Amino acid sequence: MNIVYINHYAGSLHHGMEYRPFYLAREWVRAGHTVCIVAASHSHVRSVQPKFAERTQREIIDGVQYLWHFTPRYQGNGVGRVLNIAAFCIQLMWDAKQLARNFRPDVVVASSTYPMDIWPAHRIARLASAKLVHEVHDLWPLSPMELNGMSARHPFIAVCQAAENFACRRADVVVSMLPKVHDHLAAHGLDLGKLHIVPNGVQTEEWDQAGEALAPELAQHIRQARGDGRLVVVYAGAHGLANALDSLLDAAALLAKEGFSFVLVGDGAERDRLSRRVASERLTQVRMFEPIPKRQISSLLAAADVAYIGLQRVPLFRFGIAPNKLMDYMMGGCVVLSAIEAGNDPVQEAGCGLSVSPESPVAIADGLRALAKMDVEARHAMGRRGREYVRRHHTWPTLAKRFVEALA
Repeated sequence: MNIVYINHYAGSLHHGMEYRPFYLAREWVRAGHTVCIVAASHSHVRSVQPKFAERTQREIIDGVQYLWHFTPRYQGNGVGRVLNIAAFCIQLMWDAKQLARNFRPDVVVASSTYPMDIWPAHRIARLASAKLVHEVHDLWPLSPMELNGMSARHPFIAVCQAAENFACRRADVVVSMLPKVHDHLAAHGLDLGKLHIVPNGVQTEEWDQAGEALAPELAQHIRQARGDGRLVVVYAGAHGLANALDSLLDAAALLAKEGFSFVLVGDGAERDRLSRRVASERLTQVRMFEPIPKRQISSLLAAADVAYIGLQRVPLFRFGIAPNKLMDYMMGGCVVLSAIEAGNDPVQEAGCGLSVSPESPVAIADGLRALAKMDVEARHAMGRRGREYVRRHHTWPTLAKRFVEALA
């Protein structure tokens, strides 16, 4: 089967996030399919951008064909990003006939988070007599409306809504990472018989190998904290508004005289402000470190006693969550404290930790106290349950197979 996978933000192990298209495509190639990932040259989530001078460039990574389209650089979520999106979709529409003729896809997947790629994907699929798949990452336009307060009358929101409606009516298959989207998509015209849930996953090969050693300063800090008898609480991921890290710092302040050490690793729009807050409030039990390579994540989690994840309390999460960070925590065998209110609760489903109210410093502090009182072996047993759950339900070979089965 020939699969064209359109994802504006697609990355690879070399380029960085977004990893899902690469991992799925690599498994499909291993299963004997041919895959072409179509992506934009600039993405705000990639750590390394592809470099080329032409309008398009082809590249092969681990057997997966990449077709990069040149798009303008941007920062933030303003006009620059909108122009970047428009440039990508217009080029795809322009190149649809050539892509359909040269690659001859059996399946075309529109998977760019925003839904406007469904229009060029539909044209490619129609020209190639291929199946059209709409993949749901986040629900647009609901995400920018509920998270960023954009008006339903905003022209960008109107375009997103038209694209979502088109996708629900015209796609042959809809694949969602979010498990509770049925009512929403049905309200926009989807026949629910076309809907399949394929969540995010982990690459077990990377976890089965020995992790790369942590940077000396980070490793020394954790060793010192453990040597002082402190429970090491790690947060590894984006430092953005949605991650509600102020609540974690508030909980750290409540636990200032108790035996906890908080280690925050990552970057994001809120990092500088949070760092200033740690300094001004003299939260000496909190240390913030720069992002670390993906190869070091397993080493970081192996050194942690508890892994923390939190999100703002917003209505959008009623459709469920599928955070990559949580999959990493569970695969790392870490007991998890989750401060998230959503339509699903993977931590409770796996039995790998505790779930508490989001944006509640008291609830977070009480959850950490409860975990600290547990026997070490009981925490390790929770961590093992998380790893076993991920291996059963969230490995990329399993998910890639489920995706292909949905096409049938």
